[in-house]
Parts: sequence; C-alpha cells; structure tokens
Amino acid sequence: MNSTNVSHTELAARKCGPCSGSTRPKSETEILEHLKELPGWRYENGEIVKTFTFKNYAETVSFVNAVVWIAVHEDHHPRIEFGYKTCSVRYSTHAIGGLSDNDFICAAKINRLL
Repeated sequence: MNSTNVSHTELAARKCGPCSGSTRPKSETEILEHLKELPGWRYENGEIVKTFTFKNYAETVSFVNAVVWIAVHEDHHPRIEFGYKTCSVRYSTHAIGGLSDNDFICAAKINRLL
C-alpha cells in the first residue's frame, strides 16, 4: 500500500514502528498528501503541528494526558506546549531528521480524540 494514499481512519488504525537506518524522511509532496487527511494539521519548520482550543484548563490538561497516553503506547513522542485553553502538538521523527509515517499515524490518533 502506498502510504501517501491512506485515509485518516486507516492512519489512525496503524501502529507506529521503529525507524531503521534505511527509513527516509517524507518528501514535501508526501507530507502535503498526508496533511489532506489530517484536518487542522499544518507543515511548519520541518514538523507537523496543530493547536487545539478548549473551554478551560481542566479540559486542556485532560487532552494533554490523552496525547501522552498515545505517545507512550506508540513509543513516539511529540513536543507538547499548553496553557489555560490551548495545546499545541508538534511531531517530527528526530531519528531520521524529518517526518515519518509515525508522525502522521499519531496525528490521526490525536484527531480521533475530539
């Protein structure tokens, strides 16, 4: 299966895997194709990022905890920044110096939270 032609649902159903020495970063074309399936995510400074807005701090922290749960179970960890009503999640795969399928899989799982 060509990983650039998968739906949001298919991405969310996949499991992250380890990147090997032969894993290459996604091209900009592949990144933009994947982003079509991930509403609200954007490509910025070599990462994919999305900012979420909530009613209050408790909702924001609950969301952060859910993102952490996904990160631990997928063994793929984003950069998370949050405040009272907002949370930004940023993904890239440091091991390959770019974006991998794992970044898009986790982004799809996070989108399913809401």
